[in-house]
Amino acid sequence: MCRHLAYLGPDVPLSHLLFEAPHALVRQAWAPRDMRGGGTINADGFGVGWYPGHDAAPVRYRSAAPMWSDAALPALAAHTAAACLLAAVRSATVGMPVVETAAAPFAEGPWLFSHNGVVAGWPDSLGGLAGLLPVRDLVTLDAPTDAALLWALTRHRLRAGAAPGEAVAATVAEVSAAAPGSRLNLLLTDGRQIAASAAGHALSVRADAASVLVSSEPIDPGPAWQAVPDGHLLVATPSTLDITALGRS
Repeated sequence: MCRHLAYLGPDVPLSHLLFEAPHALVRQAWAPRDMRGGGTINADGFGVGWYPGHDAAPVRYRSAAPMWSDAALPALAAHTAAACLLAAVRSATVGMPVVETAAAPFAEGPWLFSHNGVVAGWPDSLGGLAGLLPVRDLVTLDAPTDAALLWALTRHRLRAGAAPGEAVAATVAEVSAAAPGSRLNLLLTDGRQIAASAAGHALSVRADAASVLVSSEPIDPGPAWQAVPDGHLLVATPSTLDITALGRS
């Protein structure tokens, strides 16, 4: 079912979040604590996206291999710092391809996006919603997966001018109505704010006066972590945090 995280704040080495913290993302790849029946390990690829400077487009590093098997990533992460990053490890749903392009984060312009969960009844359940998208968006999906289509649906709203939280919440509501029982933890950032849904899966947040970290599971045992209640939307900047109920159908 995947694990993901996003950080906003002062520059931090990518290695701290990916490798060095007690329950960093690499550990969540092979020893997750709260998959809620969605598999036991996240070995079907990973991705990291970060912003190399103010107003710079994000950089991505993705692979279809398990995060722990990538010999180049630890050194890259140790020598790269960023004020915002989004990273994910993948547990592929049966029947979906294990390829690099299926690994989050998905990206366009300033946006990075990830999905933790599964769309019930895929692909038939979302045929109607897919048909509302521009044909070009459908034929250029990163991969034939539910996560890639969820990104296309969210991106369509962003292109139309929706705010990040609005785009995430509307996509969750629309997909929940079309595919009841779906697990729809979406994670979105533009390098300035984070929007995330807790809809069927675990999500936690740690915030202080200068930074915010949103993660499927806390990366350390610190007392500042709080669970985001199921059925809620989180919108955060380095200095603000708002958690409100989702209007799921």
